[in-house]
Amino acid sequence: MICWRDMPLVAQPSFRNGRRSIFAFLFAALFAGDALLAAETPKLVEILATELDRNFQTLKEKGDPKPYFAAYAVTDNEIVSMEATSGLLAAKDTRHSRNLDVTIRVGSPKLDNYRRQPRDIAQFTLGSAVSLDDNANALKRRLWLDTDSVYRSASQRLTNIKSDTQMKVDAVDQSDDFSKAPASIEFRTTPEFKVNEKQWAERLRTWSRRLSGAQEILNSAVSFQAQREVKTFVNSEGTRLQHGRTFARILIMARAKAYDGMDLATSDTIEAEEPGRLPDPKVVEARIDKVIADLRGLLKAPEVDPFVGPAILSGRASGVFFHEIFGHRIEGHRQKDESEGQTFTKRVNKEVLPEFLSVYFDPTLKNYANEDLYGWYDYDDEGVKARRVSVVEQGILKTFLLSRSPIAGFPESNGHGRRQAGAEIVARQSNLVVDSAKKVPTAELRQMLIAEIKRQSKPYGLYFESVTGGYTTTRSQGLQAFTVIPLVVYRIYPDGRPDELVRGADIVGTPLASFAKILATSDKLEVFNGYCGAESGSVPVSASSPALLVSEIEVQRKNRSQERPPLLPRPSNPLGGVE
Repeated sequence: MICWRDMPLVAQPSFRNGRRSIFAFLFAALFAGDALLAAETPKLVEILATELDRNFQTLKEKGDPKPYFAAYAVTDNEIVSMEATSGLLAAKDTRHSRNLDVTIRVGSPKLDNYRRQPRDIAQFTLGSAVSLDDNANALKRRLWLDTDSVYRSASQRLTNIKSDTQMKVDAVDQSDDFSKAPASIEFRTTPEFKVNEKQWAERLRTWSRRLSGAQEILNSAVSFQAQREVKTFVNSEGTRLQHGRTFARILIMARAKAYDGMDLATSDTIEAEEPGRLPDPKVVEARIDKVIADLRGLLKAPEVDPFVGPAILSGRASGVFFHEIFGHRIEGHRQKDESEGQTFTKRVNKEVLPEFLSVYFDPTLKNYANEDLYGWYDYDDEGVKARRVSVVEQGILKTFLLSRSPIAGFPESNGHGRRQAGAEIVARQSNLVVDSAKKVPTAELRQMLIAEIKRQSKPYGLYFESVTGGYTTTRSQGLQAFTVIPLVVYRIYPDGRPDELVRGADIVGTPLASFAKILATSDKLEVFNGYCGAESGSVPVSASSPALLVSEIEVQRKNRSQERPPLLPRPSNPLGGVE
């Protein structure tokens, strides 16, 4: 899994083969307040429900094999994004789209067309663009064509699965392919989508001019993104839902090249519920100055040496750490897929973390540790009500994140079936929260680090202040390893010397060994918001964690190019200063 916090909002990656999962920190989504329940059934819900009932009944009468479940989902997205560099507006994009996903299950809950096969990368649903207007005739035609197409594919796939199962030994997990879930009916009014594009364009010009004024920077940008997403879902069990949310985000990015060819980058993001809640321009300017200062420091910093020793990961760094090496390994479908490494499949009610740590996922949380969270939702993408799920209690694994695809010992969904529009639903993370019973103040945690450095007779320890993401491999064919990609890293010396900024470090390791090295945590939680990309596309998530003290962590050098910095001097600006 690879993490980039500065990826464009409109370029959300999708990996459907499950080999890699991306925690791409695009922007932090914030909650849309307490949305009001709609007074009447929305027109789009009525159209989808009417056509679902008609098409499903016809297929049950005429189809062979017969369908036993069907669902329609429409995702409505409005996006405004713009970017400025060197005081000029470089890009502007305004989009409004709707995507339809049709789901048809044939056979029975015991065995249906969604049963995963080894090395399976099949696409079961059919994602289509549909009209932005609630035009019944246009929607009915699209629903008719897509339902017919998806049913034909589902029927053929079930035939192939039945033939395949007769030729192979039984899978270890003999659980059903689909579980029951109660029907839900709820319509929430989402906030209006209003963006003062002229105002934001001018702010971006001003901020990007400030950022590009630093001589050391080769390229830089400040971008703004706002989004409104509304999801409408109906199924043959009677579920009728419409709900949505809004987001706003500022991204600051700067890049430079060291004398030895290493590419360097620093960045920062600022998030809010909607554009009007983003901070005062003075706050943004201060964050820009910090990005510049960090980049200047990295240009002067020595390159890191490969190292194994004690370290502290900041709350944001440890949030990514847990998301990558723990969160993906307790997603339900990975316990059933025999091509997965199944790190924790047989460890329920056994210790998987130090006993002072507990972990839960809670998509009902909209705000935590004074930060708005990205991974919240009212219902998952299968229409199951969101709920808190305690996966680890005092170090003991209790359950997994589950969609409506059961796994052995866990027959029902706990509201974590998720997807990006156009992809397939699988169990995914939401709001991850790490809770510690062994908390100490930040200053004391640092003293514990110094004591550990001395105990191990190491020349120094490391402090990871900020990261840009990470990636992990969960498949059994590959090494069960992870990488976390830091931006700002310091050496901490036990003899009282000032902390030393270093560059070019990546955190690497294997999950089970890494968990055993956690010694204590700080008493302050930090939040990292972003997008995570895996088999079901990119979905918004968050990770909240205190800083971690670990007795041992391994870092390796980043790859670097052989190119030197530009030979030509930076051009001057005829109006004064530099470009």
